[in-house]
Amino acid sequence: MFIHNLEMGGIMGFRDVIEFIASNRTETREAHRNEQLKTRYYKSQKDKVMENVETVLKKNGFRVKRSESERGEIIAQESKGTKQLVIATVITVKPFKTAVDFSISTESLLPGDFGKSKKQVLKLYADLDKELTFIGTGLGDQLL
Repeated sequence: MFIHNLEMGGIMGFRDVIEFIASNRTETREAHRNEQLKTRYYKSQKDKVMENVETVLKKNGFRVKRSESERGEIIAQESKGTKQLVIATVITVKPFKTAVDFSISTESLLPGDFGKSKKQVLKLYADLDKELTFIGTGLGDQLL
């Protein structure tokens, strides 16, 4: 069973539909089965990427609660509307090759957020792409 969903950018399988409806969390990772949600890599130093992630979060209505450069972790929270918690992880893999992952949870009375957390991840990545030089997704194996 497939459902065509233009807003989400393609065809969704049954498992994708269930996750879309029932999940209130989206997390990116190196080997994600959804290409859009794979770890993204930028040609920049870690400190510059951290600054840009913080700027993009603030521009999207999040308040940075904690930023730890040594750990490469930023925690931010949206306080208006449906509350979302974002954990951004920034890791330098090689000089001028820095990975960014997001984990976003949406506070909701319903069992799922109907794709809000995924849309937010995609928006944050799109905004980062405007600020930094994007070099690819899921490149971990090639860079190590």
